[in-house]
Amino acid sequence: GGTVIGSARCQDFRAREGRLRAARNLVKRGITNLCVIGGDGSLTGADTFRAEWGGLLADLVKTGGITAEEAQRSSHLNIVGMVGSIDNDFCGTDMTIGTDSALHRIIEIVDAITTTAQ
Repeated sequence: GGTVIGSARCQDFRAREGRLRAARNLVKRGITNLCVIGGDGSLTGADTFRAEWGGLLADLVKTGGITAEEAQRSSHLNIVGMVGSIDNDFCGTDMTIGTDSALHRIIEIVDAITTTAQ
């Protein structure tokens, strides 16, 4: 869905500089837990962010974006990923968040077209 309609992951977040800004914002606000609800782009971005977290903090300390104490307090980033995709195309899931709403909407539209056609 998001990939097709152009609402997929933020372009800034695709670059390390964007992830550095995001990391700094989280650290400055004391946020160390994220719940990411989305499809392939969101969950891939979250996994990349998780994998780079230590390096992002180190770079921020080196450039003065955060203090060593802030980096220590935020040394662990906990991420929960929940599949939210109208495509319902994730292996190992019976139904993703958004699928039921999309299917319901499709049925409403088909019913309306059928009624009009009759």
